[in-house]
Amino acid sequence: MKEHHCDVLVVGSGAGGLSTAVSAAHRRLNVLVVEKEPVFGGTSARSGGWMWIPGNAPAKRAGVEDSAEKARIYLQHEAGEHFDAARVDAFLEAGPRAVEFYEEETSLQFDLGPTFADYHPDAPGGMDGGRSIVARPFDGRELGPEIKRLRPPLAEITFLGMMIGSGKELLHFFNVTRSPVSAYYVGKLFLKFLRDMVFHGRPMRLMNGNALVARLAKSCFDKGVPIWTRASVRELVKDETGRVTGAIVDTAEGPVRVHASKGVVLAAGGFPQDPVRRKEMFPHAASGYEHASPAPPGNIGDGLRLGEAAGGTVETELPNAAAWVPISRPVKPDGTLGTFPHFVDRSKPGVIAVTRSGRRFVNEANSYHDFCQAMIARCREEDSEICAFFIADHGVLRKYGLGYVKPAPVPYRQHVNNGYLIQGATIEELARKIGADPTGLRRTIETFNGYARKGEDPEFGKGSTSYNRSLGDPDHKPNPCVAPIEKGPFYAVKLVVGDLGTFAGMRCNENAQVLNGDGRPIGGLYSVGNDAASIMGGNYPGGGITLGPAVTFGYIAARHMAGGNA
Repeated sequence: MKEHHCDVLVVGSGAGGLSTAVSAAHRRLNVLVVEKEPVFGGTSARSGGWMWIPGNAPAKRAGVEDSAEKARIYLQHEAGEHFDAARVDAFLEAGPRAVEFYEEETSLQFDLGPTFADYHPDAPGGMDGGRSIVARPFDGRELGPEIKRLRPPLAEITFLGMMIGSGKELLHFFNVTRSPVSAYYVGKLFLKFLRDMVFHGRPMRLMNGNALVARLAKSCFDKGVPIWTRASVRELVKDETGRVTGAIVDTAEGPVRVHASKGVVLAAGGFPQDPVRRKEMFPHAASGYEHASPAPPGNIGDGLRLGEAAGGTVETELPNAAAWVPISRPVKPDGTLGTFPHFVDRSKPGVIAVTRSGRRFVNEANSYHDFCQAMIARCREEDSEICAFFIADHGVLRKYGLGYVKPAPVPYRQHVNNGYLIQGATIEELARKIGADPTGLRRTIETFNGYARKGEDPEFGKGSTSYNRSLGDPDHKPNPCVAPIEKGPFYAVKLVVGDLGTFAGMRCNENAQVLNGDGRPIGGLYSVGNDAASIMGGNYPGGGITLGPAVTFGYIAARHMAGGNA
């Protein structure tokens, strides 16, 4: 069997794995990254790319006043009895240092989301903005030929394959038919996109999670870190003392015994596509299959199984095993179903969500995680299929779009024809088509409209928080999230529960070391990203609470393996 010697072996090539690799390489450790897929980037490359890191340098430069103490209060409130003080303190201490390191020593640069509020901004320690940052857009040509191995973005959240940024850029796309400035802005981007497709066969203006991974990968390549793709870890190797010393890696050229003198880092992305573990931990997935995830199909829990085989344990006591998000299933040209995560449309004025009773169940503009928890609770109460429907009228559909359906002037009839977008001439007809109670839906909309005409929502308070308003329509007054549903035809899109990553990972300590059943660290074994148990206690405090800890604990793990403390 071939052999390969290194200091650090990283299993997985998402943000957690690549941040570990570049941090370790900076400390002069010899690093190898192995990825079983033919492309690198994992779920991170498909994600929105936001990172929640309190006290980050971009926020400080913008004059945002925050503190580790304030963030700790917020996380303690959010995590409740599952608050892990040691790991949270390690995250809050290292997070700002990690951001400064990436900015100064790597290709990873950040932009601040100044109005991207915490998801519960009115909770103790919550903030109206400043804790979420995103990787700056990146020119894919800087990766050279390695761009061919970068996992593409999730097709469902692109426009014809073109990546669209958050914030002001997204507003330009919404206003493209109503503003000459927006039309010019979007037109320039589209021409550049067409140029890239002609000359490169893919977009080269990388955004969000694709930019995050590309910047980290560029940093790895610059520091001489190889990324082996089509290389799956068969098993971890331990010495006579029980310390993890490497792994057997299956490659296209045959198995390789990798010796890792400093440690092996599990960063394989959790288990969102593992129906067996989903059945055990997802309350809405009785068979393990009643779930739709935008994660790559290869994210089947490899890291967790490797960790368990080495003596580690998986955290199974969190109130939520994953970060929930409502998903709809657009129909692809070949007839298969896609996965569209609903991030923005929930907050738009004129959009509400109902179950088959025809009743609303939540403030639709609250976080997607909170939305799904409310959906599961209501459907259980009603003893019905765990699903819901977004409802909107024709004007709202053409102004903002709905789910995978884009706003005007993009055609929408094909989505009606293939069943993704359900249309009814009247509210009662729409109710019958979605299997909802016609009387209940009519009553819900009449009650909602009576208040919505004044911009109010006394039942659920849509638009009542800074987070709600940040994703509404700032030009819609008086409430950017509330408008009546009045002029038919009317439309619905069916929603099921999906995820943005799993929370239930390996139990670890503040150094990212995997713990055995007695709570002691397993020598030479670390875990970061979604392979590590979330420090958020099964809750979802803000945008980027998966990737923020991932890149921070990657930095922490590298620091610990190198014997440093700064």
